[in-house]
Amino acid sequence: MHELLREFDAAPLLLSLRVATVATVIALLLGVALGWVVARTRLPGRRLLEAVCMLPLVLPPTVLGYGILVLMGRNGVVGSWLRTHFDYTVIFNWHGAVIASALVALPLVLKGASTAFEQVDTTLEAAARTLRQSRWSVFLRVTLPLAWPGILAGTLLAFARAMGEFGASLMVAGSIPGQTQTASMAIYDAVQAGKDDLAMLLALVISAVSVAILVASNRFLYRRPTHPYGA
Repeated sequence: MHELLREFDAAPLLLSLRVATVATVIALLLGVALGWVVARTRLPGRRLLEAVCMLPLVLPPTVLGYGILVLMGRNGVVGSWLRTHFDYTVIFNWHGAVIASALVALPLVLKGASTAFEQVDTTLEAAARTLRQSRWSVFLRVTLPLAWPGILAGTLLAFARAMGEFGASLMVAGSIPGQTQTASMAIYDAVQAGKDDLAMLLALVISAVSVAILVASNRFLYRRPTHPYGA
């Protein structure tokens, strides 16, 4: 047991938390904006846009990873521009894992947000506008508070999905110990090395962390919603 604890390295778990947090924030911002477009506008092609954004949910991770490599690799359109102007690349960089995790998490936030926005009573928004509230004010004070439980539910699922991202991240960021190796990669490497006890310990730790985060967040998810104007 003592030998197993000596082999245990918290770095992959901490990196997974960092990657998942940054990826979830990105997915939340994009998902809420896209969810609003899909649910509340008549933009031509919005359903096609939604379908394209949902692709990472059903595509094999290798396809997603390859797409990121083509676009952001050293010879890709975006990747070559970043390398030329900023001497920067996401390949074999933990930022690459963030991009991959954000893409797989985005569909969950988008679907939760679009569904939540569709369920908001538009008469409440109309009543707010009669009080000379701007559209932005109505969104912040009425629409978003009413839709927030659904958005939060999608965000929690997105965080859990980002925590477990493996395939695309491995293709883009690699599994470099201390640099890009997340918990899921560390588990895979431990299994490949025949260190089943270490793999089990890592799996139990990341599962416990995920459950703790979900239980803590559920207090907000199931909190009784308040009226946007405090009534």
